[in-house]
Amino acid sequence: MPQIKSLFDWFADRQRTSPSIQQQQEREIADGLWTKCEDCNAIAYTKDLAANQLVCLECGHHKRVSSHERISQLIDADTWVPLDENLQPTDPLKFRDLKAYSDRLLDMQHKTGLTDAVLTGAGSIEGLPLALGVMDFQFMAGSMGSVVGEKLTRAIEYATKNCLPVAIVCASGGARMQEGMLSLMQMAKISGALERHREARLLYLPILTNPTTGGVIASFAMLGDIILAEPKATIAFAGRRVIEQTLREKLPDDFQTSEYYFQRGFIDKIVPRTQLKHTVAQLIRLHQGRF
Repeated sequence: MPQIKSLFDWFADRQRTSPSIQQQQEREIADGLWTKCEDCNAIAYTKDLAANQLVCLECGHHKRVSSHERISQLIDADTWVPLDENLQPTDPLKFRDLKAYSDRLLDMQHKTGLTDAVLTGAGSIEGLPLALGVMDFQFMAGSMGSVVGEKLTRAIEYATKNCLPVAIVCASGGARMQEGMLSLMQMAKISGALERHREARLLYLPILTNPTTGGVIASFAMLGDIILAEPKATIAFAGRRVIEQTLREKLPDDFQTSEYYFQRGFIDKIVPRTQLKHTVAQLIRLHQGRF
């Protein structure tokens, strides 16, 4: 009997001192070994998730990716040539809210390693040359400031000059309020460059990802020859609550999603991320006679 009691005591002590399964899972997730899906809560091995381009293996939810990751997913290895990577944002309006805009820019540059919310360059996709702009939501919600507008405009002009198709991966909260009217002017500037690109009979493919909103959706995101979007991406100009209050109506649950706009003809094709590179390359091949 004493031996049995000591065995029970040992087991009870072990239960008190050993971490629970939940604690072990939380520690492994914190260490980056495992990643929990924000949509279905499934836990996946991080390396497997990365191999699937950050698309959930269980439900197909598309996690947000950085601009560098997006380039590696789309562009052939060792073909990427960045354009205008040294362009730096300024604070022309000396804007300040809770914090000076100049300080916000420095903080974002330190946290993300980016100079602003877009990377532009040229490379090959399945051996086909193109110019590419990739917006990054990590940098001030991908907002469109003067540098974003200038880099995208220059990338489009580079593509026009060199008779290349151009694609822009859109991920943005809209115009950057800290630059006021200067930010809104970028809509017209980019749209003008795209019109000259169209007049040269060259292909433009916008790729809408989660989220694409505000001034971006009101300009270059909807000016493509063929408009692509990732599944279940939020696509909007104004916020859902603002529209509901204005119309005094309850909107559908799928309102402002890529599926909603696809059904109504605003988007030409919804493409899962794992198929995006091949789809873009296929579209370029189909339009090669225009170049």
